[in-house]
Amino acid sequence: MNVAQIHRVYFIGIGGIGMSALARYFAFIDKTVAGYDKTESPLTQELAASGMDIHYKDSVDLVAEVYKNDSEHTLVVYTPAVPSNHKEYQFFLQNGFTIKKRSEVLGLITKDSFCLAVAGTHGKTTTSSILAHLLKETGVKMTAFLGGISEDFNSNFLLEGTEYSVVEADEFDRSFMQLTPNVACVTSMDADHLDIYGDAQELEKTFKDFTERLKPGGTLFVRNGLPLKGLTYGIEDDSDYCIRNIKIEHGTYIFDLETPDLKLEGVEFNKPGRHNLLNGLVAFAMAMQAGPPPHRLAQALSTFKGVQRRFSYQIKN
Repeated sequence: MNVAQIHRVYFIGIGGIGMSALARYFAFIDKTVAGYDKTESPLTQELAASGMDIHYKDSVDLVAEVYKNDSEHTLVVYTPAVPSNHKEYQFFLQNGFTIKKRSEVLGLITKDSFCLAVAGTHGKTTTSSILAHLLKETGVKMTAFLGGISEDFNSNFLLEGTEYSVVEADEFDRSFMQLTPNVACVTSMDADHLDIYGDAQELEKTFKDFTERLKPGGTLFVRNGLPLKGLTYGIEDDSDYCIRNIKIEHGTYIFDLETPDLKLEGVEFNKPGRHNLLNGLVAFAMAMQAGPPPHRLAQALSTFKGVQRRFSYQIKN
């Protein structure tokens, strides 16, 4: 796929959180974007308000002629949730259009950047949102595709540059096997999506396969205790990256953060829960690989607001 040859992009399932981030990306780089979704939502309303032509009935007649008549310059992106008998999907399939899953397109977009990929059955969205926030605050030129709406920039997509990219490495439908990251983490490998994998052993094997997709010289971070080889992270243990001496003051965690090379004291983080401390720690460790000064990353960690609908403060005294 040569992005330069694409003039327009049509999304089947444009309202999904990952799909809408891709739609924003293509609009940002001046491609014409349209799409279908089953139901209207705040996300699709935002996309439509930005100028995208969106409809909610599976009908080829509702697809603008400019998309249907130019298979050479039109890319069709679909979500795995779309059934194979979907009328619009079948039209594009039978008429020679380039049709790709969201994960394939994400892999193609990010392969030439320094890619930081967050994998795990839990914690992907929070960790990737923290990572994007840290890089943005420290001036790293990056693009972020998130699986939730970050409260820090009120979007699931951020484009500050193209040298670096932040992505969620989704295990659903083995989507993350399309990525070739420079830096990756695995936050968890709980038995999930067993309708796809069959059993926990196959899920675990696929996560291991994903870690082997790292580019040569790449760096893998693994939550301490998971059966994978990489730099470990944890709390009050023997991890390579470790949080110690935790205190809580006025709802804020204050702790020491140790890396293989340095120790930062009095680091602050405002999201509740041990799991969020771990998410913040590995996001910090990954962000270090992009080169910002560690003390600046620690300052940025203290200002992370969160992901909408996940631990959002309505009132905080």
